[in-house]
Amino acid sequence: MRIKILLLVFVLLISSSNIAFSGFFDDALKRITAGSKKDNSEETVISGLKEALTIGTENAVKNVSRPDGYFSNEKIRILMPEKIRTVADILAKIGFQKEMDDFILSMNRAAEKAAPKAAAYFVESIKHMSFGEAKKILSGGETAATDYFREKTSTELYDVFRPIISSSMVEVGVTNRYKQMMNKYETIPFVKKESLDLDHYVTTSSLNGMFYMVGREEKKIRTDPAARITELLKTVFGK
Repeated sequence: MRIKILLLVFVLLISSSNIAFSGFFDDALKRITAGSKKDNSEETVISGLKEALTIGTENAVKNVSRPDGYFSNEKIRILMPEKIRTVADILAKIGFQKEMDDFILSMNRAAEKAAPKAAAYFVESIKHMSFGEAKKILSGGETAATDYFREKTSTELYDVFRPIISSSMVEVGVTNRYKQMMNKYETIPFVKKESLDLDHYVTTSSLNGMFYMVGREEKKIRTDPAARITELLKTVFGK
């Protein structure tokens, strides 16, 4: 008898609170759905950022790797090293201007030959970018991603670039022209002898130029609708 009474009370309680239970489950479902939408939205945004960075770095590497990619661009052209600019000026004045011009051109050619190697390091860095890093980049300044690449890849890129630059400088004649230039300079009476780590100079200049171009591509995608060449980029950066 007691059991029957308890069952009856339980049924009455459930019946009377049916609306409340229904409201509870509706609210819970809304919260879950909203959370799911938020997660999907964030995933879309991060995917869009990574796609933007992949396209941007590919474009930058392609631009500097082509013939005259460095030399024809005043912003990244590798100039005569400051340390030996006096040497170059003196030699130019005594009839060796063409040799100085050829030397500058050959440094830029060496950089252009090394540039394609950077692509794989940028892709790897993008692949391993954490969710938190991506969000920070997305809300950062116009070159937040470029700054990230500098921090994450500079050391590795330098180690990879330097031997390639060194080899390229031999191949395109930088090393030989530099030696000839310094030998001619040192035949001039009373001049001060100069020394320079040319491999380091060209490697560092090459990477600075590369990062400049990556930054320019990043700014373009962030600010120029015409640079958003995929639907995902239009969705993420068009907001």
